[in-house]
Parts: sequence; structure tokens; C-alpha cells
Amino acid sequence: MNKLQKISIGSEEWCSLANLGIPAIVSRIDSGAKTSSIHAFNIQPYKKEKVSWVSFEVHPLQEDRRTVVRCEAEVIDRREVKSSSGASERRYVISTELNLGGATWEIELTLANRDSMGYRMLLGREAMKNRITIDPSESFLWGNIPEEEIQKKYVKIKKTTSGLKIALLASNPSLYSNERLLLAGEERGHDMTFLNITQCFMKLDADDPEVHNRGGKVIHGLDAIIPRIRPSLTFYGAALTRHFESMGIYSLNNSQSITQSRDKLFSLQLLLKNGLEIPTTGFANSPIDTEDLINMVGGAPLIIKLLEGTQGTGVVLAETKKAAESVINAFKSLKANLLVQEFVKEADNKDIRCFVVNGKVIASIMREAAPGEFRANVHRGATTKSIKITAQERTMAIKSVKVLGLDVAGVDIIRSNKGPLLLEVNSSPGLEGIEAATGKDIAREVIIAIEKKLGWKIPSES
Repeated sequence: MNKLQKISIGSEEWCSLANLGIPAIVSRIDSGAKTSSIHAFNIQPYKKEKVSWVSFEVHPLQEDRRTVVRCEAEVIDRREVKSSSGASERRYVISTELNLGGATWEIELTLANRDSMGYRMLLGREAMKNRITIDPSESFLWGNIPEEEIQKKYVKIKKTTSGLKIALLASNPSLYSNERLLLAGEERGHDMTFLNITQCFMKLDADDPEVHNRGGKVIHGLDAIIPRIRPSLTFYGAALTRHFESMGIYSLNNSQSITQSRDKLFSLQLLLKNGLEIPTTGFANSPIDTEDLINMVGGAPLIIKLLEGTQGTGVVLAETKKAAESVINAFKSLKANLLVQEFVKEADNKDIRCFVVNGKVIASIMREAAPGEFRANVHRGATTKSIKITAQERTMAIKSVKVLGLDVAGVDIIRSNKGPLLLEVNSSPGLEGIEAATGKDIAREVIIAIEKKLGWKIPSES
């Protein structure tokens, strides 16, 4: 194609990849990137007549994780590619036909998880060479496809479910973490159901135990449940989880491990018993012992924690002895159980969140509290970034989860002059912050953990 035959495009355009069965996908046009890429997951390499092929799935539409196209292509290379975050990863490379602006030509695509990116596809300069001129001030120079037409293009791509039947046991289906887990399960081919804890009730019967949903509908046929129980519902949620377990249904985090992790005092005692370091902590029953309790942890400043609090609620930094006495006595007058903890100044208002799945740390981030906020409130306007943890911190995170008997957990650690100190193990860790900071599909890893426990595998490609 000579210079006069080049097509002019904007900064984003609709295109199609007919050989992959993708009739329409928006591509980000990026001359700053050498390589083109497409969002791919469930990437499975295999051999076809001794030639390397790869099968994968694609979400072709932005902000739509329910439309899935299953693709396969010959592997032409495996290449080291540096992402926009600076991280380097080894990706499969395929070759396929691109149709854009009425022209069709062969391009190379790397398969990458672009779920945290705004676009499902990126067109790099290698694919544009001698074929395209870009007007970065324009978009969709070749037309913007109406929503109704997009849906018609994908109407023949039907969702087939041949996987497990998994229920998410929680309170709010619209929470980011809950939505992500439900969608991740669907992506893996599972039948996902949301069960509201408060709308379930139990039939205790030796021969025929049951769980009913509001309206009297019996819940049956489940292979697994994912309990994500808010603190105020710990007693009932754990009892409900225990009842599912008695019916032979696998629970990702069993009822006993959830109960242990939610009891802050008991969990700290278990962790200490197993050789895990925590900040010096004190607990007392009577306001009469307040002064001794404060001195026990090294005096002010110190941390005061309600045993029933979570995600930073019920946690106070008392900067003076007088302030500490006032807060402790106020809580005690309300008959609230609390503990006090030394303030680790060198932690510098930062902590580390490690996400542990099936005995492995799959992601870790550093969280720094917003100016004027205390570290315990890092989820409020905090800054987060992906970090590489030390071997000691990794061991601490894995061991703490094992001690409490959890399959999935968020482990909070601070760095002190005497090494890492364990703050808390959360049995219902949030996904939003850690997925955004690391770009990793944490929800998918949680679903895979269930598959491994139950010995389920994605049906092999023909």
C-alpha cells in the first residue's frame, strides 16, 4: 500500500477480527506502543499436529464481562513485553486478520490481561506501519456502532454453562468484590448465584437438612459457597456456612476459620502461640486497670481497637495518655470489648496488604493513609501501589493464614525496626484496591482455588 492509499483513523476505532470470531471491538490507537495486544484470559496452550496453538477467551466489549468469545490460534512466538506500568511479562503472540476502515491486513497480537485497562484491544505502531495515519484529536472516524447493532452482532454467541454451581453468600450483590467474584465465576463457565445471608434460613434435620431462601425456595445442587460475611452478621453467617458444610457443600473459608479470624483477641493469641510477631498488645476487663494497660504497651501514643471493628472502624490513635484514658473509659462505659496496642512510629502511616489464596501470596500492595488520616483508615482516600514483599513477610502472611485455617485471606503487616509485625488477618478481603494497584485478576484466582479443591478443570479444547 503506497502513501496515497493510507487510511486516516482517530485515537479509537471500531474494528473486527473475523478469524477469531470477533465481529466488533474498540481498539485504542497507540503509536507509542510497538506491539498490539488484546485482552485474553483462560489462556491454554496445546498442540495440534505437533504445532503450538493456544486457546483463550476474550471480553470484546468495554465494561461488559458477560459477553465472552472463545478463540484459538497458532502461536507464532512467545515474547517478553513491558507493560505500561513498567512490569515485564512473557506473552503468547498470534497472527490474525484485522479489518479497519474497509481495509484488511495481517497483524500480530500479544495475549495479555487488559482487564484493568480502558480498552480491550490496543493497536501498536508495528501493525500501523505504511498503512495508517492518525488524527489524535478525533475518534471513530469510520463510524461509531450503535449499542443495538453491537448486541445483534454478538447475539449468536451464547453462554454455555458446564461448570460448578457456586453460591456467593453475602449481603450486598452490588459491592465491587461481590460483582467481580460472580462475573469471574461466570467467565470460568460456572453457574453463579448470589445468596443474601439475611434472607436464608435453615432446617436442622438429621436426615434431611436444608437451606431455604426467602419465599420458601429450597437451595439445592450447590457444589461450593463463597462466604463473604460482614462483621455484624458473623454469628448468623458462620452458622449458615456451618449448615452448608454439614450438607457436604465445600466452603471457601470454613465456618470455624471465619469465626476464629473475626475474634481479634483469640486470633492474636493463636498467632502468637504459633510464633508470629505482633505489636505489643494489652487487654483488660475493668476501667480500674486503664493506667496499667496503657503502661503495658509503652504508653502514649497508642492504638485502641474495638474487638468487633473492621476496615478501620473502631480503631483510634490516642496521641496522649489523657486522650487514651478518655477513649478507653468511654468504650468501657459502653461495655465494649477493646484492646490496646503499641504505636509503631517507624511504620510511617503505611501498611502492607498481602492477598493469600490456597497457601500462596498472589498479590501484595503498600497502602499509605491520606494526609490527616491514621494508618488504620487506609481505605479512606489512601494511596496504594504494588510492591515486592520480603521473604520474611511472605512467610508471615502464609503462616498466619494457615494457622487460622483460611483458604483465602487478606493479611495486614507493618514494617518495624524489629522486623515485620502482623496486624490482622481478614477472612473477607476486598478486591477493588488490590486489583487496581496490581492489575491482577484476583477474583479469577479465587474461583480457580475452588476448582482445584474440587478437582474441576475447564473442558479441553477439541
